[in-house]
Amino acid sequence: MPTPLSLVIVDAANVVGSVPDGWWRDRRGAAERLRDSLVPYASDGLPGLPGPVDLVLVVEGRAREVAPVPGVRVEAAAGSGDDLIAELAAEAAPRPCLVITADRGLRRRVEAHGARCAGPRTVRPEA
Repeated sequence: MPTPLSLVIVDAANVVGSVPDGWWRDRRGAAERLRDSLVPYASDGLPGLPGPVDLVLVVEGRAREVAPVPGVRVEAAAGSGDDLIAELAAEAAPRPCLVITADRGLRRRVEAHGARCAGPRTVRPEA
């Protein structure tokens, strides 16, 4: 039986907000640019996590209408993006799960479900 792909969950709001590049003027556009920049990670993996990986971008608020692209699944949070990320991390077990966020509270929540965490620079070096 093949080993299941590792799950990588990206907190779009947190990662987009890690660089003051005017994202607040176009939240959806900023989330789409982030989504597009994530595509290579789906096949190549991340440092310490070889690819391919199952990559999920969690969006909320004005970015809810961002569409998926090949390699990046997009999950729109009906309410709190953090709640959806915690739910996805809990459902991931027993496969490895990595959550990309700098949110300390969210990190504690997902680590309680066995997920590992990494900061925005993992996928956005300029952060």
